[in-house]
Amino acid sequence: MISIALATIAIFSYMVSTLSIIRHIRENTLPRTLIYLAWTAVFAHIAFIATAFHQHQAFSFNFFSTASLVAMIVALLLLIAALNKPVEKLGVVLFPIAAIMLGLESNFSEPTQPLSNHSWAMTAHILTSIIAFSLLNIAALQALLLYLQDQQLKSHPPKRFIQSLPSLQAMESLLFQMIAAGVFFLSFSLISGFAFIEDLFAQHLVHKTVLSLLAWLIFSSLLIGRKRYGWRGKTAIQWTICGFVLLLLAYFGSKLVLELILHRS
Repeated sequence: MISIALATIAIFSYMVSTLSIIRHIRENTLPRTLIYLAWTAVFAHIAFIATAFHQHQAFSFNFFSTASLVAMIVALLLLIAALNKPVEKLGVVLFPIAAIMLGLESNFSEPTQPLSNHSWAMTAHILTSIIAFSLLNIAALQALLLYLQDQQLKSHPPKRFIQSLPSLQAMESLLFQMIAAGVFFLSFSLISGFAFIEDLFAQHLVHKTVLSLLAWLIFSSLLIGRKRYGWRGKTAIQWTICGFVLLLLAYFGSKLVLELILHRS
């Protein structure tokens, strides 16, 4: 019952926050209730996950539970970034996704995996992987918005939503900050994986390992290119999207096929 109440509060707050952002875009005002509701949604989402974990002394790493956890972390990171950067409008895309993932998790629960199945090292590997994916998720959204912003500024008077976004320079700066943080956690995830997982190139892990390594190479090369050669604009956008797609396939591709299509865990 508590879990249902927490999920309801979180979903309601996410959706009302989204509607508030849409209204803000139209009226060019920023009510403080928008931020309060968004934080309420995230805290309720965290409480929902913590309650389920406490009840079962375990966490389910099935498709919907993992997607819900990632969506919550992405929303939390966005709100933290919004403390000193005007990026809360990105919630118009992220908050509904978080609400949908939480709704799916609460309605399609799967057997949990006991804590004894995961050592502290494996837990650290999983959590850093999720944090890396969450940070690079925001970076991918930033890249898409940068592309739309650049296209509209060049071709015709931009729409109100594009006009309400931070400047191209500020958006690009945040993009590379998110990429740098994501690469840090992705590096830790890969190092811990090679250190603590017996065979990262086993049949059921090889695609995740290879795709994650390719994504790491793309994002790391982009950061080096930015520092040494001043890469930005289309180059940054294309590389960011390519790297994120590889991570998306690595993290969720097999889960999607095995759990939702083949109905295997």
